[in-house]
Amino acid sequence: MKKLHKTKAAGFTLIEIMVVIVILGMLATLVIQAVGDRPDQARGVKVKNDILALEGALKMYRLDTYRFPTTEQGLDALVKEPKLAKNWSGPYIERLPQDPWGTDYLYRTPSEHGMKFDIYSLGADGAVGGEGMDADIGNWNIE
Repeated sequence: MKKLHKTKAAGFTLIEIMVVIVILGMLATLVIQAVGDRPDQARGVKVKNDILALEGALKMYRLDTYRFPTTEQGLDALVKEPKLAKNWSGPYIERLPQDPWGTDYLYRTPSEHGMKFDIYSLGADGAVGGEGMDADIGNWNIE
């Protein structure tokens, strides 16, 4: 008479599968935390780059007209000739950018921060002040 050999079925136990799922969950949490901050960082970089581009355009405007636009003329003076502007040879920038939250950049002269002019975004909340992504970002506080 032949003896039947019992063979162990190949596969994973429920415990092994649960351990793998828990490990994958922990890894996913770490990845999400590491990547979750990136959109906010990208928005901050966009604001800084836009402000630097606008500063460059304003300096070109000043080279031609011997002065910066008034607060009333604003950044529009970079794309369309303001009234009474002498030697304007723009446009100095193709179009005026908006900040990452869809708001126009603000401009004022004289500066409230010891510069010749201020260019700034009010941040995500669109209000003066704030912290983090709600903080105002201007040419006076970018590096």
